[in-house]
Amino acid sequence: MPVGTRAAVKAVDSDDLKQIDAGIILANTYHLMLRPGSGAIEQLGGLHQFMNWDRPILTDSGGFQVFSLDPLIEEDGVSFQSTVDGDPIQLSPESAVKIQEELGADIIMVLDVCVGLPAPPEVVKAEMERTLRWAERCVAAHERTDQGLFGIVQGGVDPGLRVLSARETAQMDFPGFGIGGLSVGESRSDRNLAVEAAVSELPSGRPRYVMGLGDPEGLLDAVARGVDMFDCVLPTRHARHGKVMTASGDLNIRNQEYELDTAPLDEACGCLTCTSYSRAYLRHLFRMKEISAMRLLSIHNLAYLTKLMHDARIAISEGRFASFHDSFTETRQLGSA
Repeated sequence: MPVGTRAAVKAVDSDDLKQIDAGIILANTYHLMLRPGSGAIEQLGGLHQFMNWDRPILTDSGGFQVFSLDPLIEEDGVSFQSTVDGDPIQLSPESAVKIQEELGADIIMVLDVCVGLPAPPEVVKAEMERTLRWAERCVAAHERTDQGLFGIVQGGVDPGLRVLSARETAQMDFPGFGIGGLSVGESRSDRNLAVEAAVSELPSGRPRYVMGLGDPEGLLDAVARGVDMFDCVLPTRHARHGKVMTASGDLNIRNQEYELDTAPLDEACGCLTCTSYSRAYLRHLFRMKEISAMRLLSIHNLAYLTKLMHDARIAISEGRFASFHDSFTETRQLGSA
């Protein structure tokens, strides 16, 4: 899912996203509750009309953004200072649901407690348990029947806690499940073990969603373990710094070696950027700080990850995902060597 934190995926518009066949995008509860406000968006027809986006939208609960602000966490909810004007703000499980109902997303998330890793085991366990209690309150507060409310599994990188959290969350009968608290600096092996543990207790017929994961290798690692959905700012953030994702490894368009390179960013990509512009021209745009460079590189990176997921789905349906995964990993490693 391309990330439109403030109801906009950075540097691209709705038509760009449709051209790369993005099926769903993500917006952020925390940022939108501050500006322009969920009430204003509701009066303007909800996020779909506000953004001119007629495909699904998922809103996260704002938990990750809030907990990066070092808030006061109590059983009732969290208290923190607004990053806009410094005013005190309180967010509870009930208000997080109400805000997302006003935003009008198709999929909304429970309010969870994100723990920075590494953390003492007793802290990870306590906040995992708090997330379960908050999930029950979110279920009770949720009124809109045209929205799917997803639960969130926590537990750090402790497989035992992940199993317990997933088992308890699954019993609440959510239509889908987020796996939160990962992609925060843990090792690839620890993340994979945590994902495996969580997935083992989640129903196979409902979506499993690793929140905040967006590197190509990590995506396929998680798909191999039964995960269906992902979001991350990585593709557009990389684009703004000149980093390009390709089938043969990442490249930095700022490098001198591309000054006279007439090849597209990626021969295997059919996006607008790759079918229309050379590496040399894109390097020139980036060095001249042209705004179009951000857009064109963002389009490519988003198209690359969208196609990667498309190819993974085909490989799964044809019973060859394991070989697809191995080949992809080998090619990327060779390209990055």
